[in-house]
Formats: sequence, C-alpha cells, structure tokens
Amino acid sequence: MLKKNDQITVDIERFGSECGIAHLDGMTLFVLGALPGEKVVARVQKVEKKYAFLKTLEVLQAHPQRAVPPCPYYEKCGGCAAQHMEYALSLQMKREKVQDALARIGGLSVEVPMPLGMADPFHYRNKTALPVGEKDGKVQMGFYAPRSHRIVNIDRCLISKEESNQVLQTVRSWMEKFQISPYNEVTRKGLVRHVMSRVSKQGDVMAVIVAASPSLPHSRELIAMLRAQIAGLKSVYLNVNRRGDNVILGTENHLLFGEERMQDTLLGLSFSVSPLSFFQVNPVQTEVLYQTALDFADLKSTETVADLYCGAGTISLLLAQKAKQVIGIEIVPPAIEDAKENARANGIENVQFHAAAAEELLPKLVQQGLKPDVVMLDPPRKGCEEAVLEAICQCSPEKVVYISCDVATQARDAKYLTAHGYAAQKCQSVDMFCLTSHIENVLLFVKAQEEKNEYLCNP
Repeated sequence: MLKKNDQITVDIERFGSECGIAHLDGMTLFVLGALPGEKVVARVQKVEKKYAFLKTLEVLQAHPQRAVPPCPYYEKCGGCAAQHMEYALSLQMKREKVQDALARIGGLSVEVPMPLGMADPFHYRNKTALPVGEKDGKVQMGFYAPRSHRIVNIDRCLISKEESNQVLQTVRSWMEKFQISPYNEVTRKGLVRHVMSRVSKQGDVMAVIVAASPSLPHSRELIAMLRAQIAGLKSVYLNVNRRGDNVILGTENHLLFGEERMQDTLLGLSFSVSPLSFFQVNPVQTEVLYQTALDFADLKSTETVADLYCGAGTISLLLAQKAKQVIGIEIVPPAIEDAKENARANGIENVQFHAAAAEELLPKLVQQGLKPDVVMLDPPRKGCEEAVLEAICQCSPEKVVYISCDVATQARDAKYLTAHGYAAQKCQSVDMFCLTSHIENVLLFVKAQEEKNEYLCNP
C-alpha cells in the first residue's frame, strides 16, 4: 500500500492534464513533471482510496520532447506547469485534454484539431496580479505555491509583459525603502495586499496597489519611482480591499496619478480599460479566439444575437459589426457600464446591454418573445446554469457558439444541448494560457434536423 513520501519507479502511460498517468496495484497515479513514455522515480505526495499524487524526482528514460524549464521558479511556483515539455508537446497535451473531456463527459464525437498556438509563448500576459506578504522581515511578491497560500517570491515572471515585471520590482523597492507593511491574511493586519498591473498593446501601463486602507503613505515617492522606471506609465491607482476573503480587488478605487482609463485595441475596435474591467489577458490569442468564434457564427448581417456572460462587451461589439442586433447580458454592473462606454466610443448602436444574471433575465426575455438566431456563450469556469441552457433550447436559435475556459464544464453543458436537439458540428481550441495546463475551447452547435440525426450523441 502506498504511503506519503514513498519513492517508487513508474512507467508513464499518457497525459492527465499536465501530469503523467501511471497505474500501480489498481491505483491511478498522477505524476507531476512526468511525460508519456517516460520511466521516472517519483515521491508520493498524497494518497486517496483509488488514486495518488506524486512528484517526479528523477527521469530514468526521457521523452524526446522533454525540455529544461527556463524559469528559475518552476519547481516551486504554481503558475506554469508545462515548462518541462517543448511547446509543441504542450499543445498535444491540451488537445488530448479536450478530446477526453468532450468524449468522456459530453459523449461527443466531434473532431478536435490541434490547438492554435503562439509563435512565442512567453511574455504574453497583459495583466498580472501578485499577492504580497512577508517572510523573515522581507517583502515577498510572487505567485502561490501549488495548493497553498505560501508566496513564492519572484523578481520576474516569464509569461508576463516586461513592464509588469518592472512594476513588481519598483513597488518592492518602494515598500522596502519606506518600510510599507505587507498585509497578513491570517492576522488581517498590514497594508499592501496585491500589486496588479495592466499593459496595453501600445505599451501603456496601469499600476494598481491593492491595500487594506484608503491611506497610502509615501504615495508621491511611489509615483516618482514608477515614472522613473516605466516609460509608458499612464496611471497609478490605489484599490481599497477590506474584505476578509481571497478576492483580489475591492470596489473602491482612488486615482493617484495619470489617466482614469487606459485604451487598448482588439480586432480593430478600441476598448477603455479600468482597474476593475474584464479584458482577456493574452491580447494576441484573444484575437485568434474571438475570430474563431466569429467564423463559427458566420453572421450575414440579418441575425439577432444573444451574447451571454458578455463582460465588457468585447465579443458583443465584434458581433454587432456583422449582425442586425446584439443583446449582451452580464451580471457585473461595472462591466456593463464599460460595455456601454465601449459601444459609444466605437460608434456602435445596434447593441443592447443588460446588467443581470443570465439565468434570471434570459428566461424572461424568451417568455417575452426573444428568438435569437445565434447565441454566444462565454461563461465563467463553472459553466452555464441549467436555466440558461433550458432557455436557449426553448428559444431554439439556429446556432450556439460556446467559448469555454474549462472544457469539463463545457462538455457537461454540451451533453445537455445535444440531448435537447443540438449537434456539435465544429471544435477549435486556442492556447490562451501558454505553458500552463489551461486551454480555451470553442464549440459550434447547430439545431439538428431530423435528417441530421447522425450528429446527435446519446445523453
């Protein structure tokens, strides 16, 4: 019987997300840092009844596409879990992840192409938010170690824009120089909780200090230090977060320097970005993702489109350029205000935005006679509420385009749609989060006709 800290030699059979899968005495072993076809020595970290988690200690027989992780924090950080393989192999890993979820959970047999990847999978994140803490009297900034709230102190993140790394380094120097206290989430004492930065395509930078108090000592010195180090600095914000949970940003913002909003572009449209705005973190792949969704929708300028979970209206406004009318629904009121402002700024008038929960508003709109030709879905990681799926099937659009950051919940929702008259016709993944195990996936569903029953899968 396996026990924690046991060291064993195992043969890796296949991928299990970023882990390698092996079997021993009827147990499934998830081996972190191992690749298919490898023989490794691994240490047991956690044992359950039918499975266990292990970590690779030594590779006895290596995969030909094994890589040396370029990040010095790779072994400790909980961020990029796929640096031990060449980028092309990470795309294959993600394809297998999508294939497995759609078939096993959703019962789909749709073709899954290779994910659309990046030419350079580094320095792509335009937003970085790092927790701040203290250890042995020194300021700690970085990402959390896996399955913990222990901060891995870093100087630079290889997937973040270099301007974000400059913000990190400058704020750390400021805190050390002026003895600004980090926040302690256990005692709930201290000041600085997180450091967040946004970087536009043009290199404009917004720095946000998330603090437990609306008073930030030595803020003038901080602004001077940031301006000296970051040529594209456009604004510095103090965000006040007095909450006792793990939510990063509070709702109270104070502009300390510069412009209230930063401008960014996406597929030819201009978007206004504030500290609380939702904007995809990989601008290059966001355009690939949204173009894929637009291609799947294949609008002819006569359609009414319902865009559910629309955020700040990025997809809605792109759809509105090709549709007759777009109705966007989002539960976060500030995001809807951003969406309305973005529509005005781009001169787009054939779009309506509603600040409401999709599971509450959509059924009401359907009862009132809404019959969209196309529904665009981009829900949070938990997927769609059943009330949303039920309302979609009731209003019976010709197409449903489903964008997901969690293919498992997407597959679950796909099973519902295919059981209620829709066929999964196309699939395309986009690698938005390079060097991690995460993947964005787009599915096209079409209303199944009687003569097209071959597309339907058993629920």
